[in-house]
Amino acid sequence: MITVDEIKRVLPHRYPMLLVDRVTELVPGERARGLKAVTCNEPWYEGMPDTASEEDYHYPWTVLIESWCHVAGVLVAWDRPNPDVRTGKAMLLGGITDAEFHRPVVPGDVVEHHVRLARQVGETFVFEGESLVGDETALTVGRLTMTMRPASDLTGGPAAGPPAPGTRPDPAAQPPAAAPPLADPR
Repeated sequence: MITVDEIKRVLPHRYPMLLVDRVTELVPGERARGLKAVTCNEPWYEGMPDTASEEDYHYPWTVLIESWCHVAGVLVAWDRPNPDVRTGKAMLLGGITDAEFHRPVVPGDVVEHHVRLARQVGETFVFEGESLVGDETALTVGRLTMTMRPASDLTGGPAAGPPAPGTRPDPAAQPPAAAPPLADPR
C-alpha cells in the first residue's frame, strides 16, 4: 500500500489538487489501483447553501477524471519520482477518448480507480480503466494519453511580449509594421 506521503514524493500535486489518498495496488508497467475518499469539505463545495440538494453535491466530472489521472501518474512515475515539475520531466495530458460517466459521485463515497497501461511508445503512455464506488461503475476511460517531457522544454518565456522594463527592444525582434489600410472601394 502506498500512502499519501509516498504519493507526494512521486507527484507534484498538493492541496487542493492532490486527488488520490492511497494506492492499493501497483504493478509497474502494468496496472495500479487507488482510492479517493470524497468529502463535503473539499473546495468545490465551498459556499454550498444549506438548501443544496444531493444533486448539487455531485463530484465534478473533470475532477473525477483528474483523480483517476493521478493514479496513472503514480503508475508511470513510481520508479522515477519527480515532485518538483520545474526539474526533470513533467507529465502532460495528451488527450482522453471514450470517457463515460455512469453514476454520480457524492460526499461519503470512496472511489476506487483502476488504471491499466495499455501501451507505451517511448515517453508516451496510453491508459484505460474505470472508477468504481462499491460495485457500481462511476466512470470508464476508453483511452487516455499522457506523455513525459523535459521540464526545461516547458520553462521558456513567451514567444513574443513586451520588453522587460529598462531594456531596449531588439529591432530585429519587432513585429513587422502593419499593412496600410485598403482603399475604400466606393
